[in-house]
Amino acid sequence: MLRLPSHLSDELETFIHRTIGCCITVHRALGPGLLENIYARAVRLELEVQRIPFETEKQFPILYRGQFLCHQRLDFVVAGQVVLEIKSVEHLIPVHHAQLLSYLRVSRLRVGLLINFNVPVLQDGLKRIVL
Repeated sequence: MLRLPSHLSDELETFIHRTIGCCITVHRALGPGLLENIYARAVRLELEVQRIPFETEKQFPILYRGQFLCHQRLDFVVAGQVVLEIKSVEHLIPVHHAQLLSYLRVSRLRVGLLINFNVPVLQDGLKRIVL
């Protein structure tokens, strides 16, 4: 996999790389066309097998004008530092990118991976955002 120059720590880059590897493994085994929750379950199993720490459906409070509105659940938070958002859609569209940016803002994390499993080659469905 191509590694771009980054200002992130080597440890964080390793978690990102390993997380993407888990998603590639799942995609190779299952292929495109299934529901998001199927891919999410498979990714959860693969992260466990690879002993990568993660939380699923992690809740973050949403505040507006200092008032609590509700909690937002994120698909995955990997190693306490990376938001992993799973999709299975025909094409990623700008609102998916905006959604991940909102999740990063809410969680106060700097790195997000948006992964669309509904593509022939997973690299074509992968977006990485670093704030």
